[in-house]
Amino acid sequence: MNETTLLTGGRIHSPSSPDATAMAVTDGTVVWVGQDGPGRALHPDAEQIDLDGAFVAPAFVDAHVHATATGLHLSGVDLERVRDAGELLAAIADAAREIPVGGILIAHGWDESTWTSPRLPSRAEIDAAVGAVPTYLSRIDVHSALVSTALLDLAPDVTDVGGYTPDGPLTAAAHHHVRAMVRHNIAPEQRASAQRAFLDTAAAHGIVSVHECAGPDISGQADLAALIDLADDPGLPDVVPYWGELATSQDAVLRAKELGARGLAGDLFADGAIGSSTACLHEPYTDAGGTGERYLDAEQIAAHLIACTDAGLQAGFHVIGDAALSEIIAGFAEAERQRGRRAIVAGRHRLEHVELIDEEQAAQLAAWNVTASVQPQFDALWGGENGMYVQRLGTERAERMNPFAMLAATGVLLAGGSDAPVTPIDPWASVRAAASHRTPRHALSARAAFNAHTRGGHRAAGVNDGVSGSLVPGAPAHYAVWDAGELHVAASDSRVQRWSTDPRSRVPPLPALGQDDPLPRCLRTVRSGVTIYETS
Repeated sequence: MNETTLLTGGRIHSPSSPDATAMAVTDGTVVWVGQDGPGRALHPDAEQIDLDGAFVAPAFVDAHVHATATGLHLSGVDLERVRDAGELLAAIADAAREIPVGGILIAHGWDESTWTSPRLPSRAEIDAAVGAVPTYLSRIDVHSALVSTALLDLAPDVTDVGGYTPDGPLTAAAHHHVRAMVRHNIAPEQRASAQRAFLDTAAAHGIVSVHECAGPDISGQADLAALIDLADDPGLPDVVPYWGELATSQDAVLRAKELGARGLAGDLFADGAIGSSTACLHEPYTDAGGTGERYLDAEQIAAHLIACTDAGLQAGFHVIGDAALSEIIAGFAEAERQRGRRAIVAGRHRLEHVELIDEEQAAQLAAWNVTASVQPQFDALWGGENGMYVQRLGTERAERMNPFAMLAATGVLLAGGSDAPVTPIDPWASVRAAASHRTPRHALSARAAFNAHTRGGHRAAGVNDGVSGSLVPGAPAHYAVWDAGELHVAASDSRVQRWSTDPRSRVPPLPALGQDDPLPRCLRTVRSGVTIYETS
């Protein structure tokens, strides 16, 4: 027998019924949206839930995460709040005393661009703080890391690869090599605990689906397989897996399919990151010189796109710098020449980050039906006149970063995410960051930002039913219930109005997202009609 739940007395964010106060769900599908009275009359036998004025909206999708790394960060040492080398050394000295024999100290989040003094601690200072404990300290962008000598002793051949320095942060291949070694030394129990902590945290923030951007340089096959198995639990958020391996042979395609990956995409690195000075640029970095790291050329990119297109897999790349994006564009053009535009468009390929892009390039991506998986909190952290982007790139290039409005206007599908642990798992904060961009011409409307973090995420993963990520009859019942209080609401013309105490009033559907406004608090998260989080 079909079981129906009827939600009443709330504020339902639904394009099919803008003044809705009630919603009915049967067997994991939204079947009706409207007013309380008709809802009770149409569904007399339904289990009724009184929303008490709460706000109900489509649940969020985080289109770029790293589950295990984020879970370890949630339970480990947080370096985001340290403000100089001395504070970092004190934090890891305390933590090292708690590491069992044979264990590795893993900490994340230092960002010298925010410190009172940008001097990084030397390897000798790190050794003095942690002693014989192998120590891995990832920068906030996870594209470089400070390490102890004891950690290097576990990977002695790292000194022979690019990106190794005898005293400073490891970058490029050296960082990838050491990170892989650290990954292999995480016990299965610790990994399982970290993954569960991540998924529970995502559910508590109104998220029903995450795109895991795994790969041989990120987390490994065993890590991804364990996460996929864990997410088979219907009481947890769905995991959309991506495997970031270059398709240099058919083996990579077969590996992706065996893993159950949606594509050979995610963090398949075309370049690095701005903060670590490894994003590949046409012109040198303003502060450090050099033009960063290019990991793939147009020929490799084209071959990858063709292999994935032929195999029916999504292809994708991590790309941040403008020079790396030029290689991506050239690779797409060559793939189109060999396979035709229709085949490339049908592939629904994707790019991660896409931070430094011009309008002509955006139009090319739109013509190829490419999704841009973007992270608005990057701008909140590093944008603005005194931010890290200006430090690294100078004012002119910094003001071109993360042009969300231009991408959307050009026709590029946007999918919003966090890149956790780089930025926090907090989708409302991400929506706010997109709507209040530090370069105002790049800001999205609140509604467009919200759609990028809901419908856009489903579409980026290849869900093209036209209803997922919205609350309309026929849509999967993926929703979250929010305590939005007596918040203001964000109007499309940027004016601010106050929410009426009468939930039947026709008011703009999203809470205001000003910097001084409290963000909504999640009361319940529901995936396909199953509650995966409920506040106590």
